[in-house]
Amino acid sequence: MTFLFLAFALMALGWAFSRAYKNTKDVLVNKIKIGEDSSDKVLNILQLSDLHLENISISPDELYEKLKGEKIDLIALTGDFLDRKRTIPKLPPYLKALRKLNAEYGMYAVLGNHDYVLRGENLQKLIHTLEQHGVTILRNENRKINIKGIPVNIIGIDDFSTRRSDLGSSYASVNQGVKLVLTHDPNLVLHMKEFYFDYLLSGHFHGGQICYPKAYHLVKMGKLVRMNMIKGLHTHDGKPFYINEGLGQTGVNIRVGSRPEITLHKLSLVTEETASNPAV
Repeated sequence: MTFLFLAFALMALGWAFSRAYKNTKDVLVNKIKIGEDSSDKVLNILQLSDLHLENISISPDELYEKLKGEKIDLIALTGDFLDRKRTIPKLPPYLKALRKLNAEYGMYAVLGNHDYVLRGENLQKLIHTLEQHGVTILRNENRKINIKGIPVNIIGIDDFSTRRSDLGSSYASVNQGVKLVLTHDPNLVLHMKEFYFDYLLSGHFHGGQICYPKAYHLVKMGKLVRMNMIKGLHTHDGKPFYINEGLGQTGVNIRVGSRPEITLHKLSLVTEETASNPAV
């Protein structure tokens, strides 16, 4: 009886692990609308987060095929590309696939806590690889683009969980226009009462990755988890922010109660400021 029980338990465990691995291939494409739906005054943003190229179950070609028919103006990459030197060569094929999408306003990225596992020349190699393939990396800084006469501030705030965030530097010289924030750890929003944004994109939590029965292991990852904000669209202090579930996995390449995510955001550029200020 003991032998039969153990054999059955091992079979059940094997089936569960196999199912959890298959979940990593079941990529969800979420489409989110923020603000008024004005077709000629919107920014179509593709967000990818937490690629974790050590454990990713979608190929560059598969990623391109999923997205090639979508209208994409700007690509936002919200951190945690990889954390091993040996994985850096896996990154260029994904970046080349994204460049083929021809986002008119380019690709922007912030780094995450796993990226900072790399040190010195290895971190610089990751950064150089991203820049070499057309990605603008924002580390507590911002860039301004102009879309149909409306200024859009892309504000990249460095990783909060590793204490690299500097809100003052990130917002330096930001005045009028739409304010789009990219950051990795969404817990940052709890410290942004005095810093306005129209929309904030983040990742970090992987939607729990293994949620059985709940994502108890995330509790140590900050206050937002205890507020039951681990994925999807939320607001804080009246400002909307989004937590992407990530495209790759960390630790073990399995998912339970979560799915890898690609997010397409349609952000209205008609805000109270841009609507009321003819100079904007």
